[in-house]
Amino acid sequence: MKKLSVVEMINISKKFSRVPANDKICFSLNKGEIHALLGENGAGKSTLMNILSGLYRPDYGEIKINGKTVEFNSPKDAIACGIGMVHQHFELVKAFTVSENIMIGLKNLKQIYNKKYIDNQIVESAQKYGLEVEPDARVRQLTVGEMQKVEIIKVLMQGAEILIMDEPTAVLAKNEIEAFYNTLHLMVGEGKSIIIISHKMREVIKNTDRITILQNGRSIGTFDTKSVEESKISEMMMGKDKICNLVKRTAVKPEKVLELKNVCCSSSEGFVKLKDISFSIHQGEILGIAGIDNNGQRELAEVIAGLIPVQEGNIILKGSSCTGENRKRRIERGIGYVPEDRMTTGLVGNMNLCENAVLESYRSTPGIFMNWKKVREDTEDIVEKFNIKVSSIYDQAGTMSGGNMQKLLLAREIEMNPVVLVLSYPFRGLDIGASQYMKKLLLEERNKGRALLLISEEIDDLLQLSDRIAVLHQGLIVDIVNPMEVTAESIGMMMYEGGKENYSG
Repeated sequence: MKKLSVVEMINISKKFSRVPANDKICFSLNKGEIHALLGENGAGKSTLMNILSGLYRPDYGEIKINGKTVEFNSPKDAIACGIGMVHQHFELVKAFTVSENIMIGLKNLKQIYNKKYIDNQIVESAQKYGLEVEPDARVRQLTVGEMQKVEIIKVLMQGAEILIMDEPTAVLAKNEIEAFYNTLHLMVGEGKSIIIISHKMREVIKNTDRITILQNGRSIGTFDTKSVEESKISEMMMGKDKICNLVKRTAVKPEKVLELKNVCCSSSEGFVKLKDISFSIHQGEILGIAGIDNNGQRELAEVIAGLIPVQEGNIILKGSSCTGENRKRRIERGIGYVPEDRMTTGLVGNMNLCENAVLESYRSTPGIFMNWKKVREDTEDIVEKFNIKVSSIYDQAGTMSGGNMQKLLLAREIEMNPVVLVLSYPFRGLDIGASQYMKKLLLEERNKGRALLLISEEIDDLLQLSDRIAVLHQGLIVDIVNPMEVTAESIGMMMYEGGKENYSG
């Protein structure tokens, strides 16, 4: 029996600056299915879904919803047809509360409304789908994972029957991912239809009904998920022989580059987030930080980068204290920082690549005026050296794919030649190809003698890349372990329960 298609996209084409992002793509979504859209960063996945959600208009092609041809002039038109998209980069007003952000998108909201009633609806919807949030919390106070939950609740309360989710599990801890997919299956059981853009192959194979693979703006094909193997999917996404081998040479040297001694700090609300943190990073070492989301990872990165103050303890960089120094001074002394939210604290979306490339280095430019000719030349070198795919160095950073944004951000920090580089979730939201490239780059920097602090929720990545792994639990380091002598399961137990691992050596 033929399944009912709730979405049909026929020969969709879209160009940006004469560069085709989508080239005659055909895509369909059946009622009550989870359909994965796969492809490398820059393959056209987000563009195609931005067209379906009304954010972009196609240059050519036809869209049918429930068999009826439609034209979307804005996301409002798509929402009216029951389509909601949760974007990879959140569209929330950080100064507003959770409740206020959700109310912005509610239909027929009266000028005089019952806030308590709306808050109860939010709580009920959140609990129903396992996405608990506090309605009165300010969005700026939330973790990235909590912001993602707000976005999902917002779309559900707008009445979406067709949900588009761009890298929905990229911001979720490992224990949350299974619950998230259970939620999706509940939604599907209620008749909703879901499109997932993801790079996590094993999740996709386990939890979806069909997959469509894009490459260079074109559709390679649509397949029943159970009928294709993981290796074949990778090959179709990337082409043959593109998976690189990661080589971690002996590089750790005895010299301490960065040392934290009994460091404590609190959030802006006064909650203690780091408690008596002590560790060191050596030259040519990757120190991994494992932990469940919101256990002090953000504060650890920001306190080292100089974005929030140390309340107790000391931070020592190459033998001298930098505890009271601000971000500007720490940049000058060689502390690089790749934040977890690349579009809020990393890059400026409406600035071009050249402008973003000099955001941290412009103060050190000799003379009164910027030498824009040199900036352009340096940016072109970065684009070529780090394989950043853009049509022009004058493109706005916000128009790039997630992988290319991350490459630009990491390239900017590396080109500053930092003594130590702090990286918060650098692989989050990246496809296999971009993730492999980033890992290779980090190992190359390590092998050159760079010290790196790598924060990630992916235990497998930490085991693969780190020389040592420190486990954070409720703001405390419960243990620092040798990745060669522990398992993913034992690290997971420490992350969730705070117990100490006993290992030899």
